[in-house]
Amino acid sequence: MNYYPKELIEEFTSQKFAFLEIQVQDRVCHITLDRAEKKNAIHPQMVNELAFVFQYVMENKEIWMILLGAKGDVFCSGADLKAFMGMGGSHDSSIPKPENEILIGPLFQGMHKPIITKLAGNVFAGGMFFLTGAHIVLAADHVTLGLPEVKRGLYPFQVMAELQRVMPKRKVLEWCIRGYSLPVQEATELGLITACYPAGQLDDEVAKVIEEMKGNSPTAIQLGIKAFQKLNAQDSDHVYLRSMLAKAVSSADGQEGLRAFKEKRKAVWKGE
Repeated sequence: MNYYPKELIEEFTSQKFAFLEIQVQDRVCHITLDRAEKKNAIHPQMVNELAFVFQYVMENKEIWMILLGAKGDVFCSGADLKAFMGMGGSHDSSIPKPENEILIGPLFQGMHKPIITKLAGNVFAGGMFFLTGAHIVLAADHVTLGLPEVKRGLYPFQVMAELQRVMPKRKVLEWCIRGYSLPVQEATELGLITACYPAGQLDDEVAKVIEEMKGNSPTAIQLGIKAFQKLNAQDSDHVYLRSMLAKAVSSADGQEGLRAFKEKRKAVWKGE
């Protein structure tokens, strides 16, 4: 994991984050998505910030794990397509552009310290990366998970690649092409969620898992995760998948789907 020069990583505590809230406490780096007003939609700079934190965690021996959460009622609504098309507006993040291109799927695959995701709100589309990339996902039992891209004239290309690492492939394909919402209980049975609990118990259950893991060897865990990732490595070409998303966005159906969503009406598909 080498996106930023070491001297910049060493200045971590002086950096300003626009889309993440960061707190390091008792061996744990708490990363909280902090864009509730936009339903925590993924902004390109959010990805840069995430890569910066991940690299810092990997290079800091005092940090043993990551706890990933989110502010607001929606954990993540997916990618901010306008922002990724260069219409993201200004921000006050001090994190510069990386030295190497960041693709969010491979970014998570390069993290060898355990990531626990606490899912307390609904998650959609590209927000699935925060589940597929985590090693443990603990969720509230009222949560739903959605892949609505095909209803907007798009398709979850990169998400599909990561989902098939943790779920049955046929179920992944069916979910992607039907675009429905999946109850958290079913997502747990399919392996996407580790466990789900009543909302009032979620924080306590997360704390239990963290304390249990603190009693284990961090070195053994990191080596184990690295070995697991090597054993399960796939040649998912995220550059190609991203190009397919761009093709879908620019298609007539893609443009119609985005307009219909914005105008709160049913899309009229042309098949082109």
